[in-house]
Amino acid sequence: MKRFAVLAFAVAGVCALQAQRPAAVDWNKLRPEILQHYRTLVQLDTTSGHETRAVDYLKKVLEGAGIPTQTFALNPARANLVARLKGNGSRRPLLILAHTDVVGVQREKWPVDPFGAVMKDGYVWGRGTVDDKPVLTANLMTMLLLKRSGVALDRDVVFLAESGEEADLEGVGINYMVREHFADIDAEFAITEGGGVLIEDGRFKHMDIGTAEKIPARVRLVAKGTSGHGSVPRLDNPLIHLSAAVEKAGQWETPMRLNETTRTYFEKMATISTPERAAVYKALLDPKTAARAQKYLREHKPDDYSALRTSVVPTILKAGVGANVIPSEAEATLDIRALPDENIEAFYAALAKVINDPAVRIERLPQTRPPSPPSRLGTEMYQALERAAKTIYPGAAVIPSMSTGASDMAQLRAKGIQSYGIGPATTEADDRDYGAHSDVERLAEPSLYPFVQYVWTVVTDVAGRK
Repeated sequence: MKRFAVLAFAVAGVCALQAQRPAAVDWNKLRPEILQHYRTLVQLDTTSGHETRAVDYLKKVLEGAGIPTQTFALNPARANLVARLKGNGSRRPLLILAHTDVVGVQREKWPVDPFGAVMKDGYVWGRGTVDDKPVLTANLMTMLLLKRSGVALDRDVVFLAESGEEADLEGVGINYMVREHFADIDAEFAITEGGGVLIEDGRFKHMDIGTAEKIPARVRLVAKGTSGHGSVPRLDNPLIHLSAAVEKAGQWETPMRLNETTRTYFEKMATISTPERAAVYKALLDPKTAARAQKYLREHKPDDYSALRTSVVPTILKAGVGANVIPSEAEATLDIRALPDENIEAFYAALAKVINDPAVRIERLPQTRPPSPPSRLGTEMYQALERAAKTIYPGAAVIPSMSTGASDMAQLRAKGIQSYGIGPATTEADDRDYGAHSDVERLAEPSLYPFVQYVWTVVTDVAGRK
């Protein structure tokens, strides 16, 4: 029950702080409304191809509150929605965005209806309860509260509910919005999913703010040879050449390189971790001991190890038609995740040298995200995110993080928008067993309310009249 106690403390603390300010928001009274919007959004099956269901609901709520909306759709079933609250124009806009689509479900693995938003054991259960309907709900509530309270704004606050973040082979989501309607979402700063708060031993341990991400740069290895009967060994057997290439690529320890985000991350983690883990992080920052620290992380913390370098991971093998047939071709896919500043042409050339086999060809696969620089840590937005965390998640160390995966912040950062990832508080066990893309997804109900307050606090701090 500790995880719920610390969240209840956060709610009470913020309510007390807000009560000291004029025209304060009564967060206790808002809890039923917050929960109603959240549960309704979860109850909408917005798996890829059905995102307009959420847009229809959001449009009704926003326009019912007097906030005009625009709908942009390359595919009518997969619409995007934009709403804007005008500021005085003295500063550039703030974009708050969330995706409406969710990954699919295997209903037989769920103990409850995956689209029921069932409340059980202190949790809300359902697909999207973590990814990404807490952020969608927080952004919606922020827009409604800004409109009701009449907060004076220096910046426009732009709300974007986007489709296709989980699967966008059609290009219906952020790619479409950036390509065709960028003027409607252009901003100086953006906040969206991509971070979160860790609860450990009943207290807030740290808040990760997503400030960078690695770039997908996948390739396919192709080996060709002479087909024939499996009883006759051949030197040009493509499986032999491909297997050797896959092993070389998979075992290749690419160079370690830190950027502003990852250096700060490891420096701060060294101050809040267990003595054993802190020693590893400190060793990582010393060139004399970095190799030993990397070896430890590769075995015990592969996510941290990945953040140190451009990674190469074999993920798909494809060859053969029968046990007695030597195939004429064999393929392997390498999931390369490049550091933001990686010279990808030079990296591919280095990979070819590592494989060192003219029988193996490297074919580049289409990039799904553009190269994007990390967001800066000294901006007004990052500082506001830190300030709000001290109020709403007391005791949590605020740490910038680089995602080893990919998000739609890449497209925004590539256009010059300083973008930051946030998320609600959760335990390591819940994140591991019931987090984004898990067989079963759930969020502790008490985690929802402080997160909405957090988004509101950040938005009013950055966009409000100075």
